[in-house]
Amino acid sequence: MVEKVIIMGAAGRDFHNFNVYFRDNERYQVIAFTATQIPDIDGRVYPAALSGKRYPKGIPIYSDSRLVELINTHKIDLVAFSYSDVPHVEVMHKASLTTAAGADFIIIGAPYTMLNSKKTVISVCAVRTGCGKSQTSRKVIQILQAMGKRVVSVRHPMPYGDLTQQIVQRFSSREDITRQRCTIEEREEYEPVVDMGAVVYAGVDYGLILEAAEKEADVIVWDGGNNDTPFFKPDLGIVVFDPHRAGHETCYHPGETNMLMADVAVINKVDSAQPEKVEQVRKTIEANNPGAAIILADSAVSVNEPDQVKGKRVLVVEDGPTLTHGEMSYGAGVIAARRFGAASLANPRPYLKGTLVKTFQSYPHIGTLLPAMGYSSGQIRDLEDTINDCPCDLVLSATPIDLTAVVKVNKPVVRVRYSYQDNSSPTLEDVIRNKLGDRL
Repeated sequence: MVEKVIIMGAAGRDFHNFNVYFRDNERYQVIAFTATQIPDIDGRVYPAALSGKRYPKGIPIYSDSRLVELINTHKIDLVAFSYSDVPHVEVMHKASLTTAAGADFIIIGAPYTMLNSKKTVISVCAVRTGCGKSQTSRKVIQILQAMGKRVVSVRHPMPYGDLTQQIVQRFSSREDITRQRCTIEEREEYEPVVDMGAVVYAGVDYGLILEAAEKEADVIVWDGGNNDTPFFKPDLGIVVFDPHRAGHETCYHPGETNMLMADVAVINKVDSAQPEKVEQVRKTIEANNPGAAIILADSAVSVNEPDQVKGKRVLVVEDGPTLTHGEMSYGAGVIAARRFGAASLANPRPYLKGTLVKTFQSYPHIGTLLPAMGYSSGQIRDLEDTINDCPCDLVLSATPIDLTAVVKVNKPVVRVRYSYQDNSSPTLEDVIRNKLGDRL
């Protein structure tokens, strides 16, 4: 009998799981996707151009809040949980809702959805959103470039626009990013990499993306999203840990899976974390994955003009995902404000506009700062208006992009930059060379 399926997701892992596990599998009929985490994703359709011959009308996407209703209405047999950075207890709440409604609940094994590459693959993943995965990925690219390798970065999907126009996306310049109408979150990931002279691929169909990337790469760097597992089978798996959230590495899905699969464990932010928390994370890694090589790293924070920060009232703008489903109440911007002597942090809450009001309602833990939300042109306008209405001496921008290229700000802006830095031996380069040897 054909099993009726719902795939629970957030416009990324769910689409990949469908493409590689369900699309051509006659055992299953996917009735719907349900969506969470991403604003305005529900109500759309996974298009026929991506769904294959078995789904000529595409597949509808509904809000996650309708899960039980959909199970009952369509007599669903199976629900496949397919999104990331979720507390273990929440995963089991979803399982309880599903099984009480009469359907089975599964999480697909990570290796089943990893595509094999003809080229050497290094994956960079994490145990939580905001661990410093992207800066670590950029450091890996720099190391490989210095070896004379042609490096292509393949980024975890963020397909929030017209999916038929995002099947395979290639970025080699800022002009490519602008032309393809990327969101702020996408810009944060792509812009720093293309500025290094590397090519970035992303999109929806990672089988096609892999074929394209292999044509111009000696080494492919899988740049993960949230704390998801890699879509490509890695020859070397690097996983980043955050001692500011010690203990989270065993409490979130699928971050714990990443920890258990890691060849290399990078404990990041050692320069700003409490030593006892660093040691706690180290002991957890050693207890659960004793074969992993452990590296200590700093997230080096700098600003171009530190004298402008001293004694000022500053509005800190941080990257959005770290604060929202990453659950951090602060990031590099707040660390920079403290380190470089800001007098105080401006509170944006009384000046929030439009969609940002809902963001703060949904994530009340956010501290005295502003997440750089920009999933639509309307939300970017809300961000711009909020920044301009909030009284302060300057904006301390800790998003990885040039914020002034996206929004027009009526006050001075000082950029905060943060980058991977080895804290001690062994270094990241030492471990890459040692682990991969002749494969490089």
